[in-house]
Amino acid sequence: MTTDPAPQPTGDGGDTGTEASDSRARVVLDSEEIGRTVTRMAHEILEANRGAENLVLLGIPTRGVPLAERLAGAIGAVEGTPPPLGQLDITMYRDDLRRQPTRSVGRTSIPNSIDDATVVLVDDVLFSGRSVAAALDALKDLGRPRAIRLAVLVDRGHRQLPIRADHVGKNLPTAAEERVRVRFAETDPATEVTIEPEPRKEGERL
Repeated sequence: MTTDPAPQPTGDGGDTGTEASDSRARVVLDSEEIGRTVTRMAHEILEANRGAENLVLLGIPTRGVPLAERLAGAIGAVEGTPPPLGQLDITMYRDDLRRQPTRSVGRTSIPNSIDDATVVLVDDVLFSGRSVAAALDALKDLGRPRAIRLAVLVDRGHRQLPIRADHVGKNLPTAAEERVRVRFAETDPATEVTIEPEPRKEGERL
């Protein structure tokens, strides 16, 4: 099942990464650390599922998609074959459509039936939990998985809904107004996770 693609914002709590970086940004995960983290998460997913049988990975655009691709590659390196991989657009299931009704619908690609599969939703940052809640609603229209699990590279806290990740790359305590940016070389100039303070207000002195 595939719908036409369109540029989408990132998932639950990360910025798109396309804006110029704040000079005050602090790198919390570099490329090598992300690589090791992805490998560990892949092993955790396999252990929880007792192998790769009936496993399906679905990335939430934007940066949940390259993260899902990396996880599938790491799982394939262990099992010999990567699990089925797709992406799940959540645009029409978001609870802020009334405030931002002009969002473009993105691409959903499901590799095969998800009925009775173990679906791992993959996102870059877990923040409020609202993007994950939208993804769960979207999955209901696509089938009935045996189990749904959540894998995120960064959990930054500040949940607004009772959502908890099963597989977390890094727990990152943040202030609500700080920005967490995840970048992957597949879509960005670098692979890194940075945390930035609240943007300066107009006229604020450096």
